[in-house]
Amino acid sequence: MSLAEKDLSPQPLAPAAHGRVYNFNGGPAALPLPVLEQAQAEFLDWGGSGMSMLEISHRDKRVVRMVDGCEEDILGLLGLGPEWRAIFLQGGASLQFAMIPLNFAPDGAPADYVNTGMWSDKAHKEAVICGSKARIAASSEQDGFTCIPKKIDYDPKARYLYLTANNTVRGTEWRSFPKDAPAPLVSDMSSDFLSRPLDLSKFALVHAGAQKNVGPAGLTIVLIRKDFAETGKKGLPHLLDYRTYLSSNSMYNTPPVFGIYIAGLVMKWLKGTIGGLANMAAINEAKAARLYGAIDGSGGFYKGTAKEDSRSLMNVTFRLPSPELEARFLAEGKDRGLHGLNGHRSVGGIRASIYNAVPPEAVEALIAFMADFQKTA
Repeated sequence: MSLAEKDLSPQPLAPAAHGRVYNFNGGPAALPLPVLEQAQAEFLDWGGSGMSMLEISHRDKRVVRMVDGCEEDILGLLGLGPEWRAIFLQGGASLQFAMIPLNFAPDGAPADYVNTGMWSDKAHKEAVICGSKARIAASSEQDGFTCIPKKIDYDPKARYLYLTANNTVRGTEWRSFPKDAPAPLVSDMSSDFLSRPLDLSKFALVHAGAQKNVGPAGLTIVLIRKDFAETGKKGLPHLLDYRTYLSSNSMYNTPPVFGIYIAGLVMKWLKGTIGGLANMAAINEAKAARLYGAIDGSGGFYKGTAKEDSRSLMNVTFRLPSPELEARFLAEGKDRGLHGLNGHRSVGGIRASIYNAVPPEAVEALIAFMADFQKTA
């Protein structure tokens, strides 16, 4: 039975159900339970092939149709027209840090970067290594990366403006994107991809590691405007040239087939169960509002680390009065079935990643634990 035929109405999931916990990991992260159940049901025999998706050839016509269908669903969810393509790569967002400047700002060509923390900083440094004349056009470093910069010093000759849509480490997110940039926008959207509707009219390329909102680690999704791809440098190694993936429908070499398969099931869940990205955004906004409300209403016991107008809907970061209390909070949280709440290793603290597949029940369980913990601290 396919996902489209199953009853996929969201079901409350207690930590003990299926032996599962509430998963707040920053990535790899939670996947929708119906998607996991579907993959489990057809793990040994996918589509009557007598083979697992892990075994079947990527050249099999059924697999090719599956890959094409995943691309079509992604573009459809975002309302993108024929000028856009979705392609499937490997190497994570980190490989995109190099592929983008190698293609679009090679040989000393200028490019603008907005530094909002670790991942955009890495992207900028990689662009410099790749020979681009990459400059920081705006940064929130002076504010401890607690906000999104308000002003950007554009280079009118920049080939693109690069930004990281959501900072998983610091818990900040672009709620709206620059509209006055003279260059096309390029963005790492790994941690908020398909969490809300997007107007991509100012964008030329979006990339996302799948392991936050879309699928397992090992798959990278790139949305690219076809005319932008054609401006890329010629003569690059084939696997570093976006045109290679466009001309081969992501089949130049063996793609991450299982990751694409899971992503395709997630697309069906977003369409059939959730009802599209507007509904997904409403669910995510409600989850975040509840959790930020608990933080702000704690009388200062819990303190959010991001400025209010830049708070992420995906990664809620906060601190407790002492590192010792934070360690106890994490340990007791695990005892309550709340896993993955530790902050990024570079900053510490607490981080609740409440991606698409984290159900509202998980957030309510966390809020209840926070209230109980504060009473006994």
